[in-house]
Amino acid sequence: MIVCLRNAQAFWGDRMASQIDRRLGGLREIESLRWWIRAGVTNAVDDTPHDRFGAVSAGEGDGRSAPSAPDPQHQSSHAPPKTKSSAPQELILRKTPETAEITARALAQAATDLETLRSAMSEFDGCALKRTATQLVFADGVPGSRIMFVGEAPGEGEDRTGLPFVGRAGKLLDRMLGAVGLDRRQVYIANVVPWRPPGNRTPTPQETQICLPFIERQIELADPECLVCLGGSAARVLLGIKGGILRARGSWLTYPSQTGREIRALAMLHPAFLLRQPSHKRSAWTDIRALAGALGTPSR
Repeated sequence: MIVCLRNAQAFWGDRMASQIDRRLGGLREIESLRWWIRAGVTNAVDDTPHDRFGAVSAGEGDGRSAPSAPDPQHQSSHAPPKTKSSAPQELILRKTPETAEITARALAQAATDLETLRSAMSEFDGCALKRTATQLVFADGVPGSRIMFVGEAPGEGEDRTGLPFVGRAGKLLDRMLGAVGLDRRQVYIANVVPWRPPGNRTPTPQETQICLPFIERQIELADPECLVCLGGSAARVLLGIKGGILRARGSWLTYPSQTGREIRALAMLHPAFLLRQPSHKRSAWTDIRALAGALGTPSR
């Protein structure tokens, strides 16, 4: 009887341990998934890894096709499989940023209107952000408006809808515009980088430089009376400010258009920054009133 009890205890103990292990394994998988989400991974591309850079290099590099695979009949079963040299691929990847910027500038200059520019940007493959973004975020508002707002890059909501400033920061921007008697039907809104960086990270200088010809041409074709740079990144890239945005905000500068016309430009705090640092909303209110005063729009 004692032996039977001991055997039963051992049996049920093993079963309980197995169930506990399965549950712990499931919890570990869930926690691992949460970690990836916190790291900014939002989409599962495939079940198995692929060398997508190699595929891009082979298909889009210099027009030459990728070398064909060796005939398995002539390959020794004892010899290790031959791997393609990475030197040409590395050379192509090193050249990509420079050639991508040149291509972007040529496409931008060839665009005679905003719709043509949008089409050119949709077909452009020189920026790696396009491969991870859902879609191009081109602009919102009315082209030809007296004011053009330019931010840094789209976020998750913008990436989903294809329109800039539609999330919490966008709603705050709408309230700021409403406080001086404006709305999106009276302004034009875009971003320096038109594709969302993964995890809403800051665009790299390389990504920003590749996209710069597009926003420069977009400003020229929109032809605003006043250009408002929202945030330090847009102000540095478009207005060339050296210090931080807290020092530069509220400053009236000059944006040198490629056509030779000088556009009045104002540096302002980004609405997303104001959501994180509400104490600076007073400064933003001062700046938006200065913008309304420059345009002769009465504030409420």
